[in-house]
Amino acid sequence: MFLQEVNRLLTGLNCGKELEAIALPESATSLSATHGFDLQAYSFHADKEVIREPRVVRVGLIQNSIALPTTAHFVDQKKAIFEKVKPIIDAAGSSGVNILCLQEAWMMPFAICTRDKRWCEFAEPVDGESTKFLRSYALKYNMVIISPILERDMNHGEVIWNTAVVIGNHGNIIGIHRK
Repeated sequence: MFLQEVNRLLTGLNCGKELEAIALPESATSLSATHGFDLQAYSFHADKEVIREPRVVRVGLIQNSIALPTTAHFVDQKKAIFEKVKPIIDAAGSSGVNILCLQEAWMMPFAICTRDKRWCEFAEPVDGESTKFLRSYALKYNMVIISPILERDMNHGEVIWNTAVVIGNHGNIIGIHRK
C-alpha cells in the first residue's frame, strides 16, 4: 500500500489507474544501451469521446545533458550536443513517436538563468542550424518536433528570445512561440 501511494504521488493517476509501462522496440532499447541514455515509455489513457474514434498519439520527451565542458568553444559544444541527441531522436523515431519535444534551449548548456552575455553566442535565427538539423528527422520519421532554442531575431535588431520552433512532419516550420 505504501509503495502504491509513493507511485501515485510521483507519477499521478491516469483515469483513476496507475500508469502502465509499455514495451519499446528492440531497435530503440539497443540505441539506448549503446549510447547510454535512459528510455522509458508509459501508456496514458483519456476519457472516450462521443464523436471521435479513439486514436493513439505517441509523444516523446528529451531531456539531454551537455556533451562537452562549458569551457569548450561554442561551435564544438553545439556540434557535440547534436551528435548526442541523434541516437535519442532515432530511438524516438523507431518507437513511432508522433510528436517529439526537446528541452528548453536544448542546443546549448542551460545558461538562461545567468546574465553572462557570452551565452548569446548560441543564439540563432528560427530557421538556423538547429532547425535545419531537426528538419531531416521530422521528414524521416514523419513526426512533429518542438525545438526550444535561444533565438536571435535578425528582423528586429538581433533581439534574443527564448523560442519554441514547431517543425512539421514535412520538415517545414509550422509555428513559433516566444516567451
